[in-house]
Amino acid sequence: MKSNQVVMVTGASAGLGRAIAHAFAKQRARIGLIARNRQALEACSEEVRLLGGQALVFPLDVSDAPSIEQAASRLEETFGPIDVWVNNAMVSVFSPVKEMTAEEYKRVTEVTYLGYVYGTQSALRRMLPRDRGTIIQVGSALTVRSIPLQSAYCGAKHAIIGFTDSLRCELYHDKSNVQLTVVQMPAMNTVLFTWIKSRLPDKPQPVPPIFQPEVAAKVVVHAAGVDRPRREYWVGSPTVEAMAGQIFVPGLLDRYLGETGYEAQQTDIPDDPERPNNLWDYVPGRHGAHGPFDKRSRTSSPQVFMDLHHNWFVAAGAALVTAALVGWKKTQQSRKETSDVLATGNGESTDKLGCTA
Repeated sequence: MKSNQVVMVTGASAGLGRAIAHAFAKQRARIGLIARNRQALEACSEEVRLLGGQALVFPLDVSDAPSIEQAASRLEETFGPIDVWVNNAMVSVFSPVKEMTAEEYKRVTEVTYLGYVYGTQSALRRMLPRDRGTIIQVGSALTVRSIPLQSAYCGAKHAIIGFTDSLRCELYHDKSNVQLTVVQMPAMNTVLFTWIKSRLPDKPQPVPPIFQPEVAAKVVVHAAGVDRPRREYWVGSPTVEAMAGQIFVPGLLDRYLGETGYEAQQTDIPDDPERPNNLWDYVPGRHGAHGPFDKRSRTSSPQVFMDLHHNWFVAAGAALVTAALVGWKKTQQSRKETSDVLATGNGESTDKLGCTA
């Protein structure tokens, strides 16, 4: 992994964005932190410094393109050229489509989709002339496999993939060395579920199994630390299963999620319909990386370990295959030598018998 990188992270006030900032701080990165909540950003900045990094806070809304551009300029004036840009900010609404409003769809799209577009454009304005840099789009299993009650979020995430694929083609056309990758995330234990706008009767939850955000942050930092990151990273076996299921049995998943998706996204604790939500404005507080599901969350993923160390497994597999081939060749050679000895022995026996006769 590379150290001392200059990194911009959107949605850095809590949840995965905050965990990503922590992970980069451990690599002594100099980090720009974007979100609406100054208090939470200041808390994250303190944590970054304690972990070995440096930070600047930018309290802004990612749906405001000029503000993002100003933040990018300020970050470079302070720390130097931006090496990595991580688009992560999002908002969502838990609600059936029939109860959603036009304003809610517009707001989710402006933040969760257009926020990525604006961030990517600001990154490109700086990276393309230098012909280097990495843009990381934080995706989700829901970018490919939609679920009920999150139509606005799923639609925005699908749009991010469409936008990113178009840009990737253009970078290939221009023979650019700017790198672009998507990290597809599983369900995570983040603050999102305490402040998301919801029309569900019970408190919302991520669809189990749930992972701690540090598991996903590790993959983001890995992607930023290699010269040529993969086109996509899939975090956690549930993400892999969702992607594969959408390819092979999408209709079956429609029916399955129609039957289970409502219950899977709610706890058995009634929600307060008047609680604050972050759709239009942030929820005050210092917050943190974790949500309320620590006891139910996984702190590691065998799939992630294998994915990030696939070269080890490829090398080990190659070694096993080589050893097997060598062993097979030795066995074949031994069999041939034995066959030759037997053939020679039979010939001598026949000759002696013939002489006696």
